[in-house]
Formats: sequence, structure tokens, C-alpha cells
Amino acid sequence: VQLQASGGGLVQAGGSLNLSCTASGRYFHTYRMGWFRQAPGKEREFVARIGRGGISTDYTDSVKGRFTISRDNAKKAGYLQMNSLRPDDTAVYYCALTPLPESRSSNDYRYWGQGTLVTVSS
Repeated sequence: VQLQASGGGLVQAGGSLNLSCTASGRYFHTYRMGWFRQAPGKEREFVARIGRGGISTDYTDSVKGRFTISRDNAKKAGYLQMNSLRPDDTAVYYCALTPLPESRSSNDYRYWGQGTLVTVSS
């Protein structure tokens, strides 16, 4: 499976972006999907994840109520809608797939997109 993330850009604080992650291959629907981010000088961190059916979701505390993760298995795509963006959301955002349930650890994710840069200005 190959992943392609897109949708990043420069936005003012309080603005919104919608990230997309498209997959090649036949088995996208069999994997759980996650979004991670890495800010300059910091380690990669978990942002959100979604189950195979698109029902079960989980978010890191700092994005709860602002970000929404979703997926469309028919389109082999996942999304991260980001609202009320803050300067500390600035990072490269990565989508990834894991066969494991309920994982927030990047070590458990098998396939990774190339990342898309989100910059939030104050």
C-alpha cells in the first residue's frame, strides 16, 4: 500500500484545513488509519486514528473538539478536518496505516505517507 497525503498549507490562526490521504492497493479497508504530526525539533506525535469501518475514533487531547478524522473506503481515502487551528498545530502531518486496533504508537503503523506541511501563523 502506498499513501499520498495532501492539503497542507499556510493558514492564519483560527482558520481551517482539510487534509487528505489517498491510498493505492487493494486492502486499504482492512487497515486502521492514523494521523501523526512532527513539529520542528520535536518527535513525531499521534494526532488521531480511525477504525476500519470509520466508526471508532480517537484523538489526542490537544485536538479534541477541533479536528475530525474520517475515511471513505470506497475511495480508498482518509481525511483530517482541522478547525480552529493554532500556531502550535504547525507541523508536518503524516497519514499512516496499521493492522493493529487502538494503537497510538507510530511503531505499530506499517505504511506511511510522505507528509504534508501545515503552517499556522499567529
